[in-house]
Amino acid sequence: MVSTLEVSLDIGAPPAEVYAAISDVTRMGEWSEECYACEWHEGFDGPVVGATFDGHNRHGDHEWTTQGKVIEADPGRAFAFECSMMDFHYSTWGYRIEPTEVGCTVTEWSEDLRPESVLEFSQQVSGVADRTGRNRQTMSLTLDRLALALER
Repeated sequence: MVSTLEVSLDIGAPPAEVYAAISDVTRMGEWSEECYACEWHEGFDGPVVGATFDGHNRHGDHEWTTQGKVIEADPGRAFAFECSMMDFHYSTWGYRIEPTEVGCTVTEWSEDLRPESVLEFSQQVSGVADRTGRNRQTMSLTLDRLALALER
């Protein structure tokens, strides 16, 4: 069962600046509560479709690494990537950026693709029982921190 979640925030910064910040995955630790670091895989150094990277995550005492693959890189408009662990594509994350008179509206979205058969394993790895609730909380915080950094 696919579960989709979206959180939006108006940010007083130009769409190109917002895109540059969110598509530079090496900066994700500046905004995200759960993903504290990312690095591009060898052969990639920026957001192009097909580029891959590792994302390092933590929640309390739990730490895990996922692999990301960029599936959309449209400067100033959209950035999205698939998340996998052990070659299993379990979620897709993305950002849509829509211009406004004072900056842009940024929508962070995710699709949870985990079948019921892996939910217990997922909870053991991450320590998160309510993934939807946790994602809603961390997405809101990510967008708040992004706005704070870019609106200075």
